[in-house]
Amino acid sequence: MPLYEHVFLARQDLAQAQVDALAENATKIIEDNGGKVVKTETWGLRSLAYRIQKNRKAHYVMLEVDAPASLVAELERQTQINEDVIRYMTIKVDAHEQGPSAMMRRNERDRKGRGGDRDDRGGDRGPRGGRGRDGDDE
Repeated sequence: MPLYEHVFLARQDLAQAQVDALAENATKIIEDNGGKVVKTETWGLRSLAYRIQKNRKAHYVMLEVDAPASLVAELERQTQINEDVIRYMTIKVDAHEQGPSAMMRRNERDRKGRGGDRDDRGGDRGPRGGRGRDGDDE
């Protein structure tokens, strides 16, 4: 069977339990129609690039699916009906990514990098030097 990645964005005012229920609902649709969910990842509440239906943020969820094409059409139909989902996208992939997805690795890296120590990014450059206001060296 073909492999797919299905990502949906849920409204920002939903609780995490409601977002998990949406993911379980999608999983149930897939399994009832002869497919299999290989992996489910919740990427959390993230900012959107632009407002969608008055939402500035959304809960991101990704499902890696092994399913026939007819199932994908049904999954997208059910997702489109749900008013808690503001955007969705399903793409066909050659193979599922092993381990955590790029978004999950990025989240882990961001959490580790918040220590206030700027040496790893080339912080503390020292005195500025260079030219003053009238063009002379300081």
